[in-house]
Amino acid sequence: MKLRRLMRRAVAVGVTVALAGLISPTTAQAAPGGTGPYIADYETTIRLRNHTIYRPNTIPAGVTLPIVAWGNGACRADGTWFENFLKELASHGFLVIANGRPGGSGSTDADMLVDAIDWAIAENSRRTSKYYGKIDTTKVAVMGQSCGGLEAYEVASSDARIDTTVIWNSGMLSDADNAQLARLRAPIAYFTGGPSDIAYANAIDDWRRLPATLPAFMGHLDVGHFGTYGQPNGGEYGRVGAHWLKWQLKGDTTSRAQFAGPACGLCVDPDWETEQKNLN
Repeated sequence: MKLRRLMRRAVAVGVTVALAGLISPTTAQAAPGGTGPYIADYETTIRLRNHTIYRPNTIPAGVTLPIVAWGNGACRADGTWFENFLKELASHGFLVIANGRPGGSGSTDADMLVDAIDWAIAENSRRTSKYYGKIDTTKVAVMGQSCGGLEAYEVASSDARIDTTVIWNSGMLSDADNAQLARLRAPIAYFTGGPSDIAYANAIDDWRRLPATLPAFMGHLDVGHFGTYGQPNGGEYGRVGAHWLKWQLKGDTTSRAQFAGPACGLCVDPDWETEQKNLN
């Protein structure tokens, strides 16, 4: 199984790196740290050496941050490769932990997403931590782009702590891994870059194989494999991603209206093509 996983990741890395040479997801600087109520930034810590932590600069009293673990495209160990997008999510009151150090190199794996979740839960109970009592350890999302989406699948199919999964521009590369889909139990969302996205067909195939009762959303925006991550505040992907997390991890009813029901916000938006399962 381990050999198959390594081979699968090697293929995903090769595909995504080739595309990365054409389009970088970090083409513009985030300004001014997200559009949410909390200006966000990132930091590192020796307690989680191989990650980059995005969080509100100031966490108001009484606010707790749900956990979001992020896997980069190409399984690349650069925690600031999707900086604009991740700052946007954090600005809405989330603790977003990306695989890789700022500007880092090398590759990542699914275990690093688990490490991020474990660290956040431990920090919430460590009395000398700046995050002591400020993390909502009962609300956890895992998500990733391209190869990072495969990492997210692996964790979501095996870790009972996951409350929602978000697959960005990604899908299973081999039918040998479809058993992971059958083990999914938390609501899932897919966002692709439309027919020009190399992962488009894979995502659609996965969608058809989901468990019959699993709550799920599919959205296609015609922007290609690298989406809008590099736009200020992550562009449309940043807006939509924040809404999904606010609904799933904070119970925000306004955000729910973007995805659920025949007249949902994305459903009536001419730029999006959408599908839903079990969301009402």
